[in-house]
Amino acid sequence: MNPIAALIADHIEQWRIEDEPLIVGICGTQASGKSTASAQVAAHFEAQGLNVAILSLDDLYTGRAARAELAARVHPLFVTRGPAGTHDVALGLDVFAKLRRGEPVHLPRFAKGLDEPLPRSEWPLISMRCDVVLFEGWCVGALPQGEGALAEPVNILERTEDPHGIWRRAINAHLGGPTRALFGVIDRLIYLRPPSFDIVYQWRCQQEHEMIAKAGANRPPAAMTDEQIARFIAHYERMTCHIIAEMPARADLLIQLDAARDVVSVSAKAAQ
Repeated sequence: MNPIAALIADHIEQWRIEDEPLIVGICGTQASGKSTASAQVAAHFEAQGLNVAILSLDDLYTGRAARAELAARVHPLFVTRGPAGTHDVALGLDVFAKLRRGEPVHLPRFAKGLDEPLPRSEWPLISMRCDVVLFEGWCVGALPQGEGALAEPVNILERTEDPHGIWRRAINAHLGGPTRALFGVIDRLIYLRPPSFDIVYQWRCQQEHEMIAKAGANRPPAAMTDEQIARFIAHYERMTCHIIAEMPARADLLIQLDAARDVVSVSAKAAQ
């Protein structure tokens, strides 16, 4: 396991209660390493005979038609997946309720290349009671901002395309309502904190370049240029900066990363 995964696994071992599923939220920016760490943690516990499920917040994204309807009804920026409001919260709550009860459940999967959820026939089935559920995503566990923080735009995207704050206020309302209920299923919250929001662009570009290089001549049609990545992550900037500022004080495990995604410090809440 890499150091991030090892830290997460060590704390899950401390938190686990026999015969009860533990739902662990793992929050980290795009390309922070949360998905890789989650896969390694799952493999670690499965080797011990435990049942582990992984659900990404990204797998709860709604499809293009649903987002187009939201964009027409609320604000055009909702056509882009990412912020609160672009997830199927009801589906997520149903999945977690079944996982909590130990009932068979299919885990949703979203195809980013198609920008659509995969057909339900392609969702993996969890047929046994889970010991650990890893719920990872870029804003997992996020809280809404105070009204005063919404007044001024944080970047060019907000300044030019959301000058009246309709989009950001709608996101904030969702974080205080439906999305808050979804994040309420989490038993323990882990935060992989970046050194700053600025590093996210570097990490995300690196991730995209590696994906394109691996694909070779079969360049994915949804692959983005660096300029497209900059616009894409601008949709995430406000909430990412808010999380960087406020989540460390309440995360059960805080893992501070540097620009190379190496662990530079760790802090955990005392056992309760």
